[in-house]
Amino acid sequence: MTRTATVERQTAETQVKATINLDGAGRAEISTGIGFFDHMLSLFAKHGLFDLMVAAKGDLIVDGHHTVEDTGIVLGRTVAQALGDKQGIRRYGTAFVPMDEALAMVALDISGRPYLHFEAAFPGERIGDMASELVEEFLRAFAVHAALTLHVRLLYGHNAHHMAEAIFKALGRALDEATRLDGRIDGVLSTKGTL
Repeated sequence: MTRTATVERQTAETQVKATINLDGAGRAEISTGIGFFDHMLSLFAKHGLFDLMVAAKGDLIVDGHHTVEDTGIVLGRTVAQALGDKQGIRRYGTAFVPMDEALAMVALDISGRPYLHFEAAFPGERIGDMASELVEEFLRAFAVHAALTLHVRLLYGHNAHHMAEAIFKALGRALDEATRLDGRIDGVLSTKGTL
């Protein structure tokens, strides 16, 4: 069973295409026009062991908001499609990831009930060429369109690059755990019989 999907979305503001293999080896080809965001998505793929391709073109002359948010929308939809009927998945994943002085926690549930709880205060308005507030915007769009309950908490840190890196690595590791197949699970991991 291959758990892969490709999703494309085009608006007046962006063109985004993403392909994911949930059972990959952490290979990534990322091009969004925002270098720091490319780096974060590559970390997400590497530490989640997903093969991920993202090609995004957006109205960066305005700012990065549309590109980052729409990439979250498309990547969320791609993960949802790759999961299919969610038969046999572990459903839950949690990861604590340190990056030097920063420590992030991500806990998620592939529940079908989109929700984001986000606790992180970055020390500056920008991280490289990306507005720091867009980390939360990406995560919200991703959680909604992947239909995840997603809790993200930065426990501490002071270097914005390290803080964001810990979050994206933890997201990859938690999603890898939640999407793993477990032969002991008959159907889906829910007493309702559906996710």
